[in-house]
Amino acid sequence: MSNTDNIIAAFTEEQVARLTGISPRQLRYWAGDGFFVPSIELPAADLPPMRLYSFRDLVCLKVINALRNDAKISLSHLRVVKDRLSHLGEDMWAKTTLYVLGRRVVFDNPETGEKEEVASGQLVLQIPLVVVSGNMHEAVRAMRQRDSSEHGRIDTKRTGAKTPVIAGTRIPVRTIQDFGEAGYTVEQILQQYPTLTEADVRAALDYKDAA
Repeated sequence: MSNTDNIIAAFTEEQVARLTGISPRQLRYWAGDGFFVPSIELPAADLPPMRLYSFRDLVCLKVINALRNDAKISLSHLRVVKDRLSHLGEDMWAKTTLYVLGRRVVFDNPETGEKEEVASGQLVLQIPLVVVSGNMHEAVRAMRQRDSSEHGRIDTKRTGAKTPVIAGTRIPVRTIQDFGEAGYTVEQILQQYPTLTEADVRAALDYKDAA
């Protein structure tokens, strides 16, 4: 596994929608009812908590998008799949090789070495479609290509004067400053937010009115 696989990154709902193909409405609904809750939640004064997604979340959601939106598997069936495979951990969608047969989810059972339909446990002999996560690292790098004129700038108009963000993103300046106040270096903050540039981080740390 490369070092980049271990980066803990934070992505906004808007970025996740662009990278995975899942609509913001679906993301909010799944987070609200507990089907898929983002890994990071940051409190915000006078505002609802900000939900941010990790890189692991992105890979899981890429697979869920293929199952729910591409293969048209019902959400009720995916809930059963999640429940049956919960022993594999929170990232079961990302680390488990899943398949689709009709509109049912199949997986490689590590205990038996057989492919089984998750809900019923029945053995499956022929698998017409393999669901893969895709190269999310490449997608993240492509998304990072913001207009260079936005690098190192703070936007106080997009979300209101009380919540300035880094230009071209929805990342609050206050969030970056929280990392700085916690002792994180610029390089460490960039590991948390790989879509930002050094100029973005320094501008946020130097910003004086991010109350």
